[in-house]
Amino acid sequence: MDTDRLPGCYRHPDRDTGISCTRCERPICPECMISASVGFQCPECVREGSGTGHGPAANVPRTVAGGVVSADPHLVTKILIGINAAVFLAAFVLPGLEIHLELIARYREQLGGPVEGVATGEYYRLLTSTFLHVAPLHILGNMFALWVIGGPLEQALGRARYLAVYLLSALGGSALVYLLTPQNVPTLGASGAVFGLLGATVVLARRMRYEMRPLITMAVFMLVLTFVPGLNVSWQAHIGGLVAGALVALGLLWPATGHSARNRKFVQWGTCVAVFLLAGAVIVVRTAELSALT
Repeated sequence: MDTDRLPGCYRHPDRDTGISCTRCERPICPECMISASVGFQCPECVREGSGTGHGPAANVPRTVAGGVVSADPHLVTKILIGINAAVFLAAFVLPGLEIHLELIARYREQLGGPVEGVATGEYYRLLTSTFLHVAPLHILGNMFALWVIGGPLEQALGRARYLAVYLLSALGGSALVYLLTPQNVPTLGASGAVFGLLGATVVLARRMRYEMRPLITMAVFMLVLTFVPGLNVSWQAHIGGLVAGALVALGLLWPATGHSARNRKFVQWGTCVAVFLLAGAVIVVRTAELSALT
């Protein structure tokens, strides 16, 4: 018996799938998926309004003033892009803002001045730096990648799980930067989180038995760019984010049938907690190392 085989769609048993209905948790293939505000639902749950409070017409787009209104499957991605754009504009309008948001382990702005950085307790920098860009091409490149990779992934995972992948990938990338980057070198940008989404997409595609070659080609190309001399790219953020995103996705895409189904939610959110604690352990180790130098 192949215990690693994915369950088949309940309407098309010959089609393996790693996605299940967010209401009844039956496995559903891409043809049967109907986008909902919290992931995907099967046609029966949408038609019956199972647990939603909606009637049989729940699968019909609502209209307001003649226009069609439906749940936006890319809402979180759009919000994340908006936050990045807002922080970029704020840094442009308020010169010096980036100094207080960027990821830096420890530095002294001026002789005799206070020492600042993550090692001094400014842990917020681990996340604020991932929303910070100071060059137009930098933010344009990252936001384009976020839209291309993040949009489809959000539609597949649902908003809460997608946001968990994004934030934990950002934290994982920052943790590795903090561990391996010289203490006075600043780092910023959303690329660690984007690489995490890429890692999660690879896991999803593997689970769904999709054609892997185009995705692997893109992943290899992005990793090669990471190590091209002169591009001033943080390979630590990219690798840390990629690994964190893939690990979180492995937990979130835990099979939804058989014996595995009983422990599914525990595995899903337990994996998120484990990745968070792993990043936290890296941060604690690095902080202790830097504190010992003073």
